[in-house]
Amino acid sequence: MIGGGLAGLVVGFRRLAAGDRVLLFEAGSRLGGQLHTERTDGFTVEHGAEGFVAGSEAVRVLAGDLGIESDLVGQLVTKNYAFDGRTLVELRPGEAGELLGFQVARRELGKGIGSFRLGMGELSDTLAEKLRGGADTRLGARVTRITASGAAWRIETDTGGADEADAVVVATSAAAASSVLSPAFGDAASEAAQAPTLSSVTVSLNYVRRDIDHPLDGTGFVVAESAQDEGFRACTFASSKLPERAPADHALLRVFFRPSPSDDALSNDAFAARAERALGRALRLQGGFERAFVSRWPDALPVYDDQHRERVERLEATLAGRGVFLAGSAFHGSGIDAAIRSADTASRALG
Repeated sequence: MIGGGLAGLVVGFRRLAAGDRVLLFEAGSRLGGQLHTERTDGFTVEHGAEGFVAGSEAVRVLAGDLGIESDLVGQLVTKNYAFDGRTLVELRPGEAGELLGFQVARRELGKGIGSFRLGMGELSDTLAEKLRGGADTRLGARVTRITASGAAWRIETDTGGADEADAVVVATSAAAASSVLSPAFGDAASEAAQAPTLSSVTVSLNYVRRDIDHPLDGTGFVVAESAQDEGFRACTFASSKLPERAPADHALLRVFFRPSPSDDALSNDAFAARAERALGRALRLQGGFERAFVSRWPDALPVYDDQHRERVERLEATLAGRGVFLAGSAFHGSGIDAAIRSADTASRALG
C-alpha cells in the first residue's frame, strides 16, 4: 500500500482480514489523510472532512465491520442559509451544496451528512488500530518509485530502503502517483501530474454561546460569490449540525476559505482574525472567540473534470493486468463514500 489516507487504510484492513501480508507506506507523520479530528476540552474539532453523504451504504458496512456502527450519528438540523453580504437568507434543501459546487451525485444533495460520535477521526483511528495488529506500517517513508523486479514490484523510498511486493495499490494524490509510477509506466503515468486541484483553509472558532446573537438553528451558511471577501466561502454551525461537538454553553463555528497564493504567508493567528472578521459580517458577535483551530490543505482537493477522468482511464488501462491498482479520491470521485467504494474495488481486484 502506498498512501495511508482513508482509501489506503481501507484496502490494508480488507487485505489483512483476507490473510495477506500488508506493507503500508505513508509519507507523513500520521495516518488518516484528510480525516483528522481533535478532541479537546469538550470540543470535537474536524481538521479535515466533517462527514459523509448520509445515505452511504459503504460507510455503514465498513463501520459494521470495524465494530463502530453504533457510533454513527446524523445531522441534528437541516436548514441552510446563504449570506448575500447583508443578511442570512434560508435556502431550499440541496441548494447550499449546489452553490458550493459539491462533487457528489445530485440525488445526494439535500440529504445531509453523517459522522461518528467522536468525529470522523474515529473511522481512521479505528482502521489504523486494526492495522497495527498485523500490518507493517512505515510512517515518514515517501515512496519515490516502483520498478518491475521479476514477477514482483520493487518499492523504493526516500529513506534509501527498498521492498518487494506481489501487488501494489497506489492511494495517494494524482501528482504523487504520477511521480511513483512514471518510471515504470511512462506517459500514461506522467500526465496524471496535470490533475487539477484546489486548496482549502478552515478555521474553527469556539465562542461562549451567549456571545452570538443568532439562533444557530441550521447547518450553517454559504456565501454568495459577490460577498466572498478574502476567500470566505462558507461557515458550518458545527455545534448545531452534529451532536457532542461543543459544551452546551458554547458554540463551535467552522469557517471555510479558498485561499489565494499570497495567503500562504499568513500566520494561523492572521487566519483566525480573518475568520472572525468574516463571521462578524454575517452574525452579530457580542464577544471574541476563545480559541481558534486552523487547518491548511494545500492542493488537496481533486477537481473531476472530463480531462481528469480521461487521464485516469488511460492510466488504469495501462496498469491493467500488471498488479498495480489505483484507489482513493484522487481517482474515483470526491468524498468519504467514494473513497471507501474505490478502496473496496481495489481490494476485490487483488483477489
